Amino acid sequence: MRLVPRVPPFDREATYEDLKKIPDSMVAEMAGGELYAFPRPAFPHANVASAIGASLLAPYQFGRGGPGGWLILFEPELHFGRDVLIPDFAGWRRTRLPAVPNVPWLTLAPDWACELLSPSTAVFDRTRKLEIYAREGVSWVWLIDPAARTLEILRLKEGRWSAVGVHAGSEVLRAEPFTEIELDLSIFWADLAEPAPDVKY
Repeated sequence: MRLVPRVPPFDREATYEDLKKIPDSMVAEMAGGELYAFPRPAFPHANVASAIGASLLAPYQFGRGGPGGWLILFEPELHFGRDVLIPDFAGWRRTRLPAVPNVPWLTLAPDWACELLSPSTAVFDRTRKLEIYAREGVSWVWLIDPAARTLEILRLKEGRWSAVGVHAGSEVLRAEPFTEIELDLSIFWADLAEPAPDVKY
């Protein structure tokens, strides 16, 4: 299993200055002193992200039709020592992060993170990122595959990831940690056309 695309420098640990040189057309992250850059995702990825935000923000961030009590951010920049990650979504209970601070990045680990998998990021998301999230004590991670139309829920238990379940298609479920509402997965994929053979999510 090859982890790509790692970018220079290869002869020393990467720094945040190296990361800032990556063009805006890429998503750059750092793990273990190595710099990774991935192409911006295709439209299906963005469409699913919009559906996730629409499903969770009203009930959990704004308390409309749900319990509130969460702060959920799209693509926040997270700094954990020398590691810099950008999840697709991250959520903090407001008891830990009451409001959005006026800072360029956050060092407080979220309670929940969500990664939308694509062919270029899936290995990184499932290896380096999950390792860092576990080390930092993130309680839940969602791994969503727009192409396969699946939601995988992981819960941290004694420092290791435990599979809560894998859900697909048009399932309706109460997905940890957001169990107060029913989540209709069909909404996530409702506007997706069948992928063309040469289109990568």
